[in-house]
Amino acid sequence: MTVAAEGSPPLRMTRARRNALLQSEPVQGFALISPTFLYALILLVLPILVVIAHSFWTQHYLTIDRTFTLENYRVALTEPIYRDLLWRSLYISLTVSLFTVVLAYPIAYFISFHGGRHKSLWLFLITIPFWTSYLLRVMSWKVILGYNGVLNSGLMGLGVIDEPSTALLYNSSAVIITLAHAWAAFAILPIFVSLEKVDRTLVEAATDLGDGPLRSFLRVTLPLSAPGVISAALIVMIPTVGDYVTPKLVGGKDGVMIANAIQAQFGKAANWPLGAALSVTTMVIVTLMAGATVLIIRALQRLAR
Repeated sequence: MTVAAEGSPPLRMTRARRNALLQSEPVQGFALISPTFLYALILLVLPILVVIAHSFWTQHYLTIDRTFTLENYRVALTEPIYRDLLWRSLYISLTVSLFTVVLAYPIAYFISFHGGRHKSLWLFLITIPFWTSYLLRVMSWKVILGYNGVLNSGLMGLGVIDEPSTALLYNSSAVIITLAHAWAAFAILPIFVSLEKVDRTLVEAATDLGDGPLRSFLRVTLPLSAPGVISAALIVMIPTVGDYVTPKLVGGKDGVMIANAIQAQFGKAANWPLGAALSVTTMVIVTLMAGATVLIIRALQRLAR
């Protein structure tokens, strides 16, 4: 009889013995517990390692100046480049708000007063452009306004211009057009809601008393829908001041806004204090501008009465 047959362990584990070992409770318990345990261990250890690494990096490679100073706010308010960018951003924002409200009001008026039982369908059609990405809509306008774009090709086909125009893209006008289209629905909806609340009997009473359509609109419909107009103007104006995607893609050097400068300070320049100062300064100025807009519109509303 061989030595292996007399009682020495075999060199290879049999299949039955391997299956019995895998089905044993200690092995199954380890297989169930170990992934959860490792995941919890990573969640506990990883933040500690990050804090230690950050502390080591700060102490040995970074020098943080914690001196209280208003120098960054002085630079944000007095440096010509930042002051010009801020005024350009406010100008573009106000212009976009004005154009958007002026274009959105007739659409909302038509849906509210003449939409009939198809109001929901009209509102549904208005929201269709928002099914696509904001970035995709901006890129679409870049194609439309480009040198060999749809608009230039159409104007050349009609004989209006002899060669493509370079004035349609990479300037403030391109930014205004793109932002007005991007925020149109956000102006239509609040104006529509405000027009829906207008009592139709008041409009009929004004007509019965001799007012024509225009006079009735100016004396009844427009003042009663003023809250929606104010809301639409603010909804469009406040976010467009801080937009940096649209100026970056279609603005060029003549359409750069303050948000692009802030992004540069937090990015390539790595000057976070100045970026924070520019952000706070912009936020305060936009707040004051929004409050002044509301007060002016309310003053005009009282004068109209």
